[in-house]
Amino acid sequence: MVTAAKRIAHGIDLDAVEGAIRAAEQRTSGEICVAIARSWFWADTRAAAERAWRRKVVVLGDAGIHAKVAPDFWNRVVERITADFRRGDPTAGMVAAVELLGNALASAFPASAADVNELPNSVTVE
Repeated sequence: MVTAAKRIAHGIDLDAVEGAIRAAEQRTSGEICVAIARSWFWADTRAAAERAWRRKVVVLGDAGIHAKVAPDFWNRVVERITADFRRGDPTAGMVAAVELLGNALASAFPASAADVNELPNSVTVE
């Protein structure tokens, strides 16, 4: 049997992350968006080399969800992602983060029959 090749970006299986987004959003009226980006500093080669070895993770939530989660929630999500990245499994980190976000959203903003998927579930890659 022939299967479609995985869509990989920066070592992350995009299909797995998008599947996690779809599964999480079935339980909440909230939306989860994932973006993966590289940034480069071209003016100084040393700075560019140093930045190539640095990884940054940002998890943003709007005021509605921020008011409903524990103060350390965002740090726990970042720690979960970075632990798997350090282990060499960035896909697991991204999927676990989406699941944590989905659980928080489902608890604070459960799904209803009237919910519509307002934003695409695809991962933005830059």
